[in-house]
Amino acid sequence: MVRANGAVSLRELARVVQTSEVTVRRDVRALEAEGLLDRRHGGAVLPGGFSREPGYPQKTHLSAAEKSAIADFAAGLVEEGDAVVVGAGTTTQELARRLARVPGLTVVTNSLLVAQALAHANRVEVVMTGGTLRGSNYALVGSGAEQSLQGLRVNKAFISGSGLTAERGLSTANMLSASVDRAMVLAAAEVIVLADHTKLGAAGMFQTVATETITRLVTDEQATADDSTVRELDALADCGVQVDLAPLGAGPGGDAPVHGTGSGPMHQPQPGPMARRGGPPPGGAPLPGQRRPGAHGGPVAPGGMPARLAELGLPRGR
Repeated sequence: MVRANGAVSLRELARVVQTSEVTVRRDVRALEAEGLLDRRHGGAVLPGGFSREPGYPQKTHLSAAEKSAIADFAAGLVEEGDAVVVGAGTTTQELARRLARVPGLTVVTNSLLVAQALAHANRVEVVMTGGTLRGSNYALVGSGAEQSLQGLRVNKAFISGSGLTAERGLSTANMLSASVDRAMVLAAAEVIVLADHTKLGAAGMFQTVATETITRLVTDEQATADDSTVRELDALADCGVQVDLAPLGAGPGGDAPVHGTGSGPMHQPQPGPMARRGGPPPGGAPLPGQRRPGAHGGPVAPGGMPARLAELGLPRGR
């Protein structure tokens, strides 16, 4: 499965072989010791340090619940009348389905799947880039796509990728896709990365967005279930990235949040117990994205959680 897809989650492996994730995790460790694959939190990738991009049919089945939760949360960050760019990917496709009910929205995208999700949205204007079709992910890439983004200015960019680390930022396995995503980032006042927990600590071959350029990360609550991804989140926050954790099962999958119309107040997503939003956290702890002394090697709270996440009151995932 790893060879066919480039990456696979432990949950999917357990489902296919009809055993527990504990057993699968033990087997993955053994295969890693033999050099047959590399472990990543929540899954495994081909060996060699860089993840290979799976095709669209494979990606739709990877971390589906997590992508749905991330899309639910991210949709609440979009307000009536916003202009946004949305990159290609299965997580951004989920986001687009929820954006179909945001009135007065303008969406610029290079993704045929995003455009298709918004095709029948009466109050959403969709602007497609030019470019050459990349069939593996139904995205327009190349100089035509990049040139159509020049001179554009929007409120927010929503992008995804193959991996995210504090050291390299967001990365992907394809050079043409990376170039278009960089052009999208240059057009946006805010850069919001959508990445499920399996992408934290992973690295694609081509850097898309440097860490210091990322405004916000929306990931899922499973990112706090492992020490390595907790440390990665802490390092990202120390680099100035605001981290939001989308609770799994917080709402009906695939339903867009209902945004206000006219003079009514805009809908704001209600953060779950693991989401970090709004005003200062209890006890005067720093918000995500605020720098503080002792980055990357700071103290560890009881239980092994880095102090930043512990003092923000985030419980470990189960």
